[in-house]
Amino acid sequence: MPDPPAPAHEFAMRFTSTPRGARLARRLVSHRLHEWGYAYDSAGNEAVTLIAAELTANAVQHGHVPGRDFHLRLTESAGTLRVEVSDTRGERLPELRAPGGESGRGLLLVEALADRWGVALRHPGKTVWARVRLGPATER
Repeated sequence: MPDPPAPAHEFAMRFTSTPRGARLARRLVSHRLHEWGYAYDSAGNEAVTLIAAELTANAVQHGHVPGRDFHLRLTESAGTLRVEVSDTRGERLPELRAPGGESGRGLLLVEALADRWGVALRHPGKTVWARVRLGPATER
């Protein structure tokens, strides 16, 4: 099987495993998408930014290990965007469940907005990813 094509665009960065780190990651995802031709107010930018916000918030809330950061990677290739968030806590895997109280809706949003999403185990920890097909970016 041939290797998948190299991404046309890529952004990757480590963030502190704090709410501030998750907020910064979300903002940088939106900014990168805008730079890649997906305007801030476009449906694609808003959907991928929301997915990134949910995955990074989950990494902070459920994947936090003291002294360890989380890693975000955003790639775009032929109108398909992929968001990956890695943390070092592999024993707590995400799962879809009915929301309760004020939590539990994040992965339901990811499920609704992404074409596919999943979890890949790594050592140490896991990577939660989501893929969204948006089509080509608009010219600015």
